[in-house]
Amino acid sequence: MRFVHTADWQLGMTRRFLGAGRVGQAVGEAQARFAQARLDAVAALGRVAADEGAAFVVVCGDVFESNLVGPDVVGRACEALRSFTAPVLLLPGNHDPADASLVMRRADFTRRCPPHVTVLDTPGVHEVAPGIEVVAAPWATKRPLSDLVADRLRALEPAPEGVVRVLAGHGAVDVLSPDDQNPAVIRTAECRAALADGRIHYVALGDRHSTWQLHGEPRIGYSGAPEVTSHEETDPGNVLVVDVGADGAASVRPVRVGRWAFTREQAVVDTDEDLAALDARLDALDAPERTALRLAVEGTVTLRQRARLDEITEAHGPVFAALEVDTSAVAVRPDDADVEALGLTGFAAEAARELADAARDTADPVALDALALLHRLAVAR
Repeated sequence: MRFVHTADWQLGMTRRFLGAGRVGQAVGEAQARFAQARLDAVAALGRVAADEGAAFVVVCGDVFESNLVGPDVVGRACEALRSFTAPVLLLPGNHDPADASLVMRRADFTRRCPPHVTVLDTPGVHEVAPGIEVVAAPWATKRPLSDLVADRLRALEPAPEGVVRVLAGHGAVDVLSPDDQNPAVIRTAECRAALADGRIHYVALGDRHSTWQLHGEPRIGYSGAPEVTSHEETDPGNVLVVDVGADGAASVRPVRVGRWAFTREQAVVDTDEDLAALDARLDALDAPERTALRLAVEGTVTLRQRARLDEITEAHGPVFAALEVDTSAVAVRPDDADVEALGLTGFAAEAARELADAARDTADPVALDALALLHRLAVAR
């Protein structure tokens, strides 16, 4: 039996750093493209399920960013789900728990929800098709007081002969979570025991946004989010195609559906050649319109070179979905040539020399900022 394991769609997610107010890009324009990309990833995983002949798709929590998403997000999600040819099972997670406000019980969702979509808001065993069962461990609140996966496993008898069971859960596992006091942490030993005695054949989890499998046990793992959500993620953008054999053995294969990248880069700039290399490097990055880049720059530069660094990053900014530049490790050491290059006379020239002396002697940030402003105004004349 083959199925697709996915999770953490978080439809309706916003990211404050996407294009907010940069020159050359409308506020929110990149955010709108990012929102569409999340829907595109859902449609893409539907095509994966069809191409792979999957018996069903299980979404292990956080289908929506919250239960308060607007009707536009709900409507577009239902339209994306309409294109699936396999049954789709949606599990409430910590972002969209099955409490009184569950978005998947709202009229705008139930009215448009395709008939092949089932919401796993009731804990326990759900038959997907003859010989295929999914054991649901939905979140009913944002703060569960027990290990919801273990609760479901303890209630199970071994699966009947010829029946394949998949457990759908959500939350952090104990081997990754340092919080021993959290009662909702999923205990992997309980999962291993249930796999060993045949109560279940695969543990499909959501919550971790990077693809991950328990060491030595590929039948316990996270699919990760189908589209990146954070710069801290190591392997997002995948869905898992899972094959479970009659003997209970499983093989797991990641398939990439995401197209965006949240990346980090570092650069050292001490010379004009370093600045030119940085410019070329930013120019060569693939798909900047789908890339949120955090760039950390370090080095020691003159005032002229610092102005050139600002010009480079400002020129590339409108092309990227987001470009955040950290120059806190860049030291500016103005020299006499910097002051002469300003072409100032009289009182302005004297002020520039005093600022340069203060910047050299004390690294006064106010003096450096004033000199940089003078340089930019002089160049713009």
